Amino acid sequence: MRKTSCLLAVFALLIVTVVTPAQKTGRPGILQLQSPQNPRLGFVIHGGAGVIRKGSLTEEQEQEYRAKLEEAVLAGYKALKEGKTGLDAVEAAIRILEDSPLFNAGKGAVFTADGKNELDASVMDGMTLNAGAVAGLHRVRNPITLARAVMEKSPHVMMIGEGAEKFAEEMKLELVDPKYFFTQRRWDALQRIIQQEKEKESKASARKFEYSGSEREDPYNKFGTVGAVALDKDGNLAAGTSTGGMTYKKYGRVGDVPVIGAGTYADNNTCAVSATGWGEFFIRLSVARDIAALMEYRALPVQQAADIVIQQKLQKAGGDGGVIAIDKFGNIGISFNSEGMYRAYIDKDGKPVVEIYGDQ
Repeated sequence: MRKTSCLLAVFALLIVTVVTPAQKTGRPGILQLQSPQNPRLGFVIHGGAGVIRKGSLTEEQEQEYRAKLEEAVLAGYKALKEGKTGLDAVEAAIRILEDSPLFNAGKGAVFTADGKNELDASVMDGMTLNAGAVAGLHRVRNPITLARAVMEKSPHVMMIGEGAEKFAEEMKLELVDPKYFFTQRRWDALQRIIQQEKEKESKASARKFEYSGSEREDPYNKFGTVGAVALDKDGNLAAGTSTGGMTYKKYGRVGDVPVIGAGTYADNNTCAVSATGWGEFFIRLSVARDIAALMEYRALPVQQAADIVIQQKLQKAGGDGGVIAIDKFGNIGISFNSEGMYRAYIDKDGKPVVEIYGDQ
């Protein structure tokens, strides 16, 4: 018996020795065990999901998309290699995508039913669970930067409309004339939907409520969102998302992007997620948070958790779109139930990988 007691004591001592090293998560009273491996840098971005089939883009258009995605993913990864935070990397990449007319965010934003460009964005820090979000913007050139300012320089999580833009002025962020966001391609998409709505009304009044049907007919009407997730040198996760919403969206409509837990989520204990898709479904299902919850409560790998939510739950509910995610060890998860998703990531050798179609 005495020998057994001694062995148990030694075993207990070994357990204490292994478990003791811990690090603060940034939340009082919570300790996180050190990873059995040193976190590696990780970075993933997306430029929206939708009906993106091979052949739907000209060779020149495809090259434009690939070049811009590569530019953005390399900019974020460069920030990480320089020792900057995951938040810095996320913001740097998303600003590049917001400044490009190719994507439905910032410069390439779609038009509302009122013929305006209306922008939303959010960002989240996985170490502290702090978050910032903005919605209904018309004059802020880079909404992702304002979302970060809300998180870091105000006591709030979300600001909208004129109040958010007033805060942007106080933060001395760049404001532009609303005409800056005009692109002919997005304007033409709005005119097509307006015409479709008129035709439906003339055929049968009962079909006035089939608004979502026209959204499915044009690959540029929905799914337009950009986002990024990062793991930095300190093992901290970050996520950010930015969008111009849905073409022909009604007055005051806000999608999933600025709703923390729906379109954006980050927690050092699990993963960072940025989503793109039919926002109403992502809000109802709390898509980004659900992926993290599956990892937290069921210990699922990041890819499996993403697939369960996107390929099963979201699809069953009738929604479509996709997510990018990264866990605290640098493992990435990419899942979408649409025909394609603009995406890019840095592989294990530090090289950029850019993909567009569903069979890549």
